[in-house]
Amino acid sequence: MSAVRTAYGPHPDQFLELTLPAGGGPAPVDPAPVVVVLHGGFWRAAHGVELARPLAADLAAAGFAAVAVEYRRVGAGGGWPATLEDVAAALDALPDLAGADRLDLSDVAVVGHSAGGHLAAWAAGRSRLPEEAPGGRPRVRVTAAVLQAGVLDLERAAVQRLGGGAVQEMLGAQPADAPERYAAADPVRLVPTGVDLLCVHGTDDDVVPAEQSTRYAAAAAAQGAAVDVRLVPGDHMVLIDPAGESWALVRDWLRSRADRVRGGSTLGS
Repeated sequence: MSAVRTAYGPHPDQFLELTLPAGGGPAPVDPAPVVVVLHGGFWRAAHGVELARPLAADLAAAGFAAVAVEYRRVGAGGGWPATLEDVAAALDALPDLAGADRLDLSDVAVVGHSAGGHLAAWAAGRSRLPEEAPGGRPRVRVTAAVLQAGVLDLERAAVQRLGGGAVQEMLGAQPADAPERYAAADPVRLVPTGVDLLCVHGTDDDVVPAEQSTRYAAAAAAQGAAVDVRLVPGDHMVLIDPAGESWALVRDWLRSRADRVRGGSTLGS
């Protein structure tokens, strides 16, 4: 089935694309577990939803209801707090979509690469935000998150000037100048409980160091939560090749988890 676009706000970049699993896929279930794909690109307008579409199509073929999200980015109306507000709004719009009766909204996973990994981790931790914070009071709860080479420790990333200062651009300040923004946006401070968490990171990644994943896992462990960290061969971009082994790892993890949640094999072998 082709993707159906729905706007969740008035800006041209406030839309999502839903692809329902095809009837001929591997043992599709109805309603289907949902996977929301958040693209990367250091939160900048140069990169968009085209990075998420191949992964969403692959997930739909695997039996998931796949949602590729576009959001406002730095240079096109995004940054603090708009980018975070958009991700929250896109997730919270899921119950209102046409065909929402085919979505299992009790089982919503988020997958994100690079800056999208930050957004996915942040979305998973929204329940820890104060009600008045951007993204506070989530309507839709995230039950699993896959963070692919995610920017998960924003203060550390700011110090290292990852992406040439991309964190400072997105949050509009250095950590010392806007500590409240970093507190409300930094995944290492918002590690959720009761959410299945997977970090996948390339050992040859020179764009986002693998320590971003291991620092997130350490923050989780300090709170009694567990993060499955998989260090895989390859660079920053190998993780989003839908034909690659690193993506197969993610797909298989999501399918195995969905089968476990449902108490049996529902999405194929």
